[in-house]
Amino acid sequence: MTGKPPPYVQGHGLLAGRTAVVTAAAGAGIGGATARKLLEEGARVVIGDAHARRLGESVVALAGEFGADQVAGLPCDVTDEEQIDALLALAVRRHGGLDLVVNNAGLGGTSDLVEMTDDAWNKVVDVTLGGTFRCTRAALRILKEQDTGGVIVNNASVIGWRAQRGQSHYAAAKAGVMALTRCSALEAADYGVRINAVAPSLAMHPHLVKVTTPELLAELTEGEAFGRYAEPWEIANVIVFLASDYSSYLTGETVSVSSQRA
Repeated sequence: MTGKPPPYVQGHGLLAGRTAVVTAAAGAGIGGATARKLLEEGARVVIGDAHARRLGESVVALAGEFGADQVAGLPCDVTDEEQIDALLALAVRRHGGLDLVVNNAGLGGTSDLVEMTDDAWNKVVDVTLGGTFRCTRAALRILKEQDTGGVIVNNASVIGWRAQRGQSHYAAAKAGVMALTRCSALEAADYGVRINAVAPSLAMHPHLVKVTTPELLAELTEGEAFGRYAEPWEIANVIVFLASDYSSYLTGETVSVSSQRA
């Protein structure tokens, strides 16, 4: 039987006064939940997403709740360096600097390797790993110049560690995100920037339903110790922890957000 999620955790002002950028933050997935959590913790948030209409709707909804001065958005395809630069520049222009970037953008799919096309492989890897690389590079250029520290949090996945049929491209990309996190964190430490990642196991949201069969979702849910999938805000809670001063000594780490059975 599927367990019930715990009560929603309210904000505690952990990120008051900070400026954050979140990619792929429109809608009801982990990115959207993260944007909301950051706002609840007092941050000023700029969100990006490749889906302009959905992004606009998200900005209007969040601005109506938290104030137009606290949230803004700009369409952003993380395979396009100019769009990434424009998104980060918007945050700097509106708020005078940048403190936090959450690299949430990723692309999934299911295909056995023998049937996988080059295009399918390249698309997943370019968005999921390449996008994280481009956004991290752009953010570090700004944070290094500011010389005031900062934080980057990447969205990886437990599938970067664990095998699953049909996920060779996605697993390879997420394992790459973990390696990118480790290596870039060593370089970023020279100018006081921390880089960490979260690795969710199973967080339910509309995007996942579109690329996964009901049978597989039921099987994956059964493998969770709590008998349920995570709510997107439960992943966002860990992202907030990594973004906050409570994780001041963590860098280069990937935190598993999982209740999967051993």
